[in-house]
Amino acid sequence: MDLDASRRAIRPLLDESKPADALASYYAYYHPDPKTGLVIYPSDAVTARGYIAFSRTGIDLFRPLLTMRLPLEDEAAAELIQSALPVDTPAILITPENYIPILNALFDVQTESRLQVLVLDRGRFQHVINVLVTQEKTPDGLPRFVIRSRQENDQVVASASINWQTPNFAEISVFTERDQRRQGWGRSVVAALCQHILDGGRTPLYTVEESNRPSLKLAEGIGFVDLGIRQHLLQATRKSLL
Repeated sequence: MDLDASRRAIRPLLDESKPADALASYYAYYHPDPKTGLVIYPSDAVTARGYIAFSRTGIDLFRPLLTMRLPLEDEAAAELIQSALPVDTPAILITPENYIPILNALFDVQTESRLQVLVLDRGRFQHVINVLVTQEKTPDGLPRFVIRSRQENDQVVASASINWQTPNFAEISVFTERDQRRQGWGRSVVAALCQHILDGGRTPLYTVEESNRPSLKLAEGIGFVDLGIRQHLLQATRKSLL
């Protein structure tokens, strides 16, 4: 089955208007076609019961990024994973929390992070005016807002950019040099990018490890709210069940 037909088959499994499905929707529908593969279950279904998306990304050139919606009834989830991924294949997985038991049974997990997905509440959004913030573009042509040092060869000391976007959502990443923190610069660049995303008709998302309190505080101060969406980021290798 070709990629377009596979995408049609999995449409009932994702709701692009929901923040909880936003990341999976991006990798299933909008990640570049040459870097995307879909394995659906059943393999010849017109309407699939589950799928795994394989994406080649800049996160790791040698391990695919896997996103998925698994059929949890009977043995279907195990059958899908076993058919899609050979034993001893390493991968990076971003998965809903309720899939963790089946994934632990089928993978040797080297690292695991629990992530919160925060959604910008437009009514709480606090825009920040900072004349140091300028807009640039990433190599992919996406917007990036930065603050540059005037003392250190115009070095970028804070930046906010878009990890991925769909017609409905855009996920933000932020970085501030360690020795430049606690000056409000991270908040300034994130707020500028949020305004840009809102102006384009999308809703900003902010994904962060639960243990990263400073990053959570930054997001909450701008107007991001926790709707209870949790994802797990795993580095793992498919194991034999024998």
